Amino acid sequence: MHELLEPLLERPQASGILLDIDGTLAPITGRAEDASVPSATRDLLAALAGRYRLVACLSGRRALDARRVVGLDSISYVGNHGFEYLRPGAEEPETPPALARHARRVEDFAAAAFTPALRELGVRLEDKHAIWSFHWRQAPDERAAREQLERIAADARDEGLVPHWGRKVLEIRPPLAHDKGTALEALVRAEELERALYVGDDTTDLDAFRNLPELRTAGTLADAVCIGVGSEEAPAELEQEADALVEGPEGVAELMRALAKEPATAH
Repeated sequence: MHELLEPLLERPQASGILLDIDGTLAPITGRAEDASVPSATRDLLAALAGRYRLVACLSGRRALDARRVVGLDSISYVGNHGFEYLRPGAEEPETPPALARHARRVEDFAAAAFTPALRELGVRLEDKHAIWSFHWRQAPDERAAREQLERIAADARDEGLVPHWGRKVLEIRPPLAHDKGTALEALVRAEELERALYVGDDTTDLDAFRNLPELRTAGTLADAVCIGVGSEEAPAELEQEADALVEGPEGVAELMRALAKEPATAH
């Protein structure tokens, strides 16, 4: 692991540390609203923000909610998988101009799809403005809930919308080219980073895992590191595409402690 981190440790002023939140910084909870980043992890984030050129969290949550879960105003947040960007200290996030006209389509589809039968199965619907999410974590029969949601995903595709699966969640997204990969690329270019590390645990993080090495191949980045966060629910592709794996949020905290250390100097 040290060899992977050494380029970032050598040039923190030209490096970016980008992290997912749920399952990465914050332990997964039965209800998404109950999640929070442990205070020790929050302190590590603040320390990294004082050292590296960029520290940012990329989340499927709305940007303001992501900031609430992390509890730190001094870093940037990308919310809704790239549809929202919240600068340090800002009161409201920035969104793409084309988003508004698509958001209503997603809302109308989700409202019609959320039938009494889905409610009886224990599926919960979350309004994230441009993205609406069907959660089946802790449903009495998770298999039956998933089967029903597969039909909804097919209907969404037929309507020209974009279904996206995560950890026991189906998201319905507008047909715009925004995801964690495009958001990561935008941050890398805006901050003129030379080196970057991304840490994530879920299917939605694979977009970032794929874009980061492409930026290195294109010469935009000199070094790019992808760290996967292992768990029982982690997709198989995570291990295949990551440069290394850590175990759970505790492993991520240990990784952050390593990033906070000064590089070794020759004597």
